Amino acid sequence: MGYLMSGDIRLHPHCRDRLAERGATEEEVIATVQEGEKFSAKFGRAGFRRNFQFGGEWRGKEFATKQVEAIAVEERGWLVITVIVRFF
Repeated sequence: MGYLMSGDIRLHPHCRDRLAERGATEEEVIATVQEGEKFSAKFGRAGFRRNFQFGGEWRGKEFATKQVEAIAVEERGWLVITVIVRFF
């Protein structure tokens, strides 16, 4: 309980708690895992990275692009542990 289900992608409660403060949505995290570039992350985890058109303001500054990184472990599909967001 406490996980978002979308096929075989679940969000850990820690990840869900960080979404708003870091500027990502659940839908963006799921799309990042499904369609983003996969890379190796620390501690044997997998990372997924995807750029999204943003064209908006984040914390008082204008940005054209939002990059979402989802760090996940394979556990009956993907369990996303945390999310990192960069604006540029």
